[in-house]
Amino acid sequence: MPGGNKNEALPLLAASLLTKQRIVLRNVPRIRDVQTMLALLSELGVDVTELGPHELALQARQLTRTALNPALCGEIRASILLVGPLLARCGQVKLPPPGGDVIGRRRVDTHLSALRALGAEIELDDGYKMHTAGLRGQDIFLDEASVTGTENAIMAACRAQGTTIIRNAACEPHVQNLCHFLNSLGAHIEGIGTNTLTIHGVERLGGGEWEIASDFVEVGSFIGLAAATGSEVLIKKAVPEHLRMTRLMFARLGVNVEVRGEDVFVPGHQHLRVIPDFGGAIPKIDDGIWPAFPTDLMSVAVVVATQAAGTVLIHEKMYEGRLYFVDKLIAMGARIILCDPYRAVVVGPAQLHGAPLESPDIRAGIALVIAALCARGQSVIGNIGQIDRGYESLEKKLQALGARIERVKG
Repeated sequence: MPGGNKNEALPLLAASLLTKQRIVLRNVPRIRDVQTMLALLSELGVDVTELGPHELALQARQLTRTALNPALCGEIRASILLVGPLLARCGQVKLPPPGGDVIGRRRVDTHLSALRALGAEIELDDGYKMHTAGLRGQDIFLDEASVTGTENAIMAACRAQGTTIIRNAACEPHVQNLCHFLNSLGAHIEGIGTNTLTIHGVERLGGGEWEIASDFVEVGSFIGLAAATGSEVLIKKAVPEHLRMTRLMFARLGVNVEVRGEDVFVPGHQHLRVIPDFGGAIPKIDDGIWPAFPTDLMSVAVVVATQAAGTVLIHEKMYEGRLYFVDKLIAMGARIILCDPYRAVVVGPAQLHGAPLESPDIRAGIALVIAALCARGQSVIGNIGQIDRGYESLEKKLQALGARIERVKG
């Protein structure tokens, strides 16, 4: 069974700052990024209580500070999600430069422009120092459909005076669930699931409970794992409606995925082959904003493509550093031509062989694990803390499937 959606959990945790009342979250993934976010919240004065292995209670009765810890912010990109709630609740915040995966330039301009439109004044001071005399609703057009930029604007706007319209909003499932969660607390958000959100500001929010959905990126990762290794895997509570484009893109590599109610099943011993476009043209796998193929699954798709007979173009449109990890796959025996930072041609199938590897980021990390599992010989993967940021107890889940994998201390 997959863990809770990391990209849903992090904004929900940040949203706990918007109310003084108790919030209970279930199916919280126990991963490094979540632990870092909880540490940031605790330093701000939020009471965090562990109710169970994946259940937390949070209550921000009184916030004791608005300056965020630089070391903790440097560990995760999602630290920026605290800005909108703190401005709405306290009227000020000091954000050190956020960290996260090094997969290319990750601009914060969308966040800043939206918050400035709502009434925030922003100074650059070894990070970002912001304050406001009061947020007011505005008609905002985001310069890109940024997920976290949209989430920050939503959280700020739900406590602003008046009505805010956010156009060109991201509408990924985790953005939708943030909106539904806030509405359950007393917010008034309309247009959920579209790229135009209307938010009527409210004076206060109440408490409530919420169960985080399964992580469709983890589900997609295990689909890729099963396909590349020829394994049979049943993934329970996979939320198939979040996997339509994932299944479509993997089908271009000959991967068959069966939907069984709320579960998905990947048959074993599939003969992977690239399915040409009409007229025999070389197909491509590319990413984009929802409902396109998730950028977080592009690294996994590259590994699956190395095991499929034929040629496919991988086009990573969102991050110029996402594909740089393919040099590690080439060292393992993959036949890949990196055309430029955004495009790679993969010719398969290729017999991979074990190698010493280093995980550069969360998604490349899981891709390298998959490559190692379908390779001959032994691989040793370093810097697995990156993988731990997004995947809970990965080696235990893989061991349960029969993988020969173990965590060793360096």
